[in-house]
Amino acid sequence: MREGLPRSSRNQRLPHRSFSPYGGTHGRTVEAGPAACLGTCQLPSPRILGYWRIFAVAVPIHRIAIGSPSTQNPGMPHSPAFSARSRRSFLKTIGAAGLAAPFIARNLHAQAPSRVLRHASFGAAGMAWNDIQAITSNPFVKLVAVAEVDLNRLGEVKAAHPDVKVYQDWRELLDREGAALDSVNVSTPDHLHAPIALSAMQLGKHVYCQKPLTHNIHESRALTEFAREKRLVTQMGIQIHSQREYRQAVALVQSGAIGKVREVHTWSSKKWGDTGAPPVTNDPIPAGFDWDLWIGGCAPRPYVGGGYYHPGNWRKRLDFGTGTFGDMGCHIFDPVFEALALTAPLSLRSDGPAPDPYNWSINATIRYLFPGTRYTAGDTVAVTWYDGDARPPKEILDLATAPETDASEEKTPNRKGRSQRDPHSQGSILIGTAGVLHVPHVAPPKLYPVSQFKDYPLPQVQGTHHWSDWAEACIGGPGRPLAPFDYSGPLTESVLLGSVAVRFPGQTLEWDSAALRFANVKAANAFVRRQYRPGWAVPGLA
Repeated sequence: MREGLPRSSRNQRLPHRSFSPYGGTHGRTVEAGPAACLGTCQLPSPRILGYWRIFAVAVPIHRIAIGSPSTQNPGMPHSPAFSARSRRSFLKTIGAAGLAAPFIARNLHAQAPSRVLRHASFGAAGMAWNDIQAITSNPFVKLVAVAEVDLNRLGEVKAAHPDVKVYQDWRELLDREGAALDSVNVSTPDHLHAPIALSAMQLGKHVYCQKPLTHNIHESRALTEFAREKRLVTQMGIQIHSQREYRQAVALVQSGAIGKVREVHTWSSKKWGDTGAPPVTNDPIPAGFDWDLWIGGCAPRPYVGGGYYHPGNWRKRLDFGTGTFGDMGCHIFDPVFEALALTAPLSLRSDGPAPDPYNWSINATIRYLFPGTRYTAGDTVAVTWYDGDARPPKEILDLATAPETDASEEKTPNRKGRSQRDPHSQGSILIGTAGVLHVPHVAPPKLYPVSQFKDYPLPQVQGTHHWSDWAEACIGGPGRPLAPFDYSGPLTESVLLGSVAVRFPGQTLEWDSAALRFANVKAANAFVRRQYRPGWAVPGLA
């Protein structure tokens, strides 16, 4: 039996925490009731998350420009912005009745949702703990259960939620608790995202899934189509998508500030790669850690300690992670994908090193060719990804470099509040017919040349709370996810096409998105989907 503590029969009200969208807390705890400051309080930080926050909901610019409501969940309100009054009314109702409401079983399609969101987390530490904190900062969320293969990493979640039920096997959690759940977050290594998320959705659960959405392209398509068919509320964990900086960048492009876009360069300095076979060791599997469950549907292999796989370096390994482009591409490529309203690429080519049989390579250069859109200058648009030490050519970087007399780049605070000394560490450059846009990760977007845009005002858009937008939507509230699987699935597919291209350096791969296959390099199709080991296949993925 892999159970922990019994489930509480009532929603436990914990002090509200203030979270950073990048992980962790601001180091303070605030206790307050919902009616005390809705829509009126002046909070210390513009990035206060959760239920005690300023309710200034910004209009998602791309949906206004395109003019189409979300098709992910037709049962949700279609209006892109909700008044402070509607959100006040919603939360007042929750505060008055929702926290004391019984756990009522419901049919997602036939009955109004319960006013308590009964939630489970797959993963308990690291990014999973950050997601748990952000989701449960909403007072209508009840954390019912967690699944964590490493029982040594349960300290924080059990301290904050002492009544939560604990499982090691995610399948056992769904079997035993499925009827008592409304939603889940999947915050595990990449190779487990799709099996867990699809299994939960097949039980009718709303899903918040970390990025990249899946480990391979076929899995992304399967999750996207299933969520759309069942009208489930979904969100991918690209929280910067909902932040002001990225939304300003999207608004600048779609308002025509730099004219039509001719080409894009996007990059990350991270190095999620390695070389060489795993070391041959006799490392014992730590007590409380189920190595076989951690491997999941991948081929069995000996455990290697020293952090080689768990808890963080799995991102470097072919079978478990997706390299730098999977980790950071879903973040940094996101505002480009949204701003240009991109669809699937026509082709792509890797000009960087190939991975070895075990690990992702670093210093990638991947050249995508996308169909043109209303925001591009031609019938096609080139987007190039770089990582590690690879960067766009100097002449491209120079287009988005302020002159020495302008110290604005040096003064731009980064996400930890320190000066951003290297403005070209991570980000994107969009070259338009009337100017250049630099989108740092993460800082306000900048327009170039400085002399042309020195008095150009940035769009007055506000960020929203990525986790709460999803949680509210799950119970019929005013929130609306901005990165549902209908958006983040195609984004993930485009990013993960790079994981195939790097295996065939120097070859242009022609992509047939409708058929989910490469038209000209047949060997590449073997990497569109994976084989799961016996006993681990999930219907709809195998």
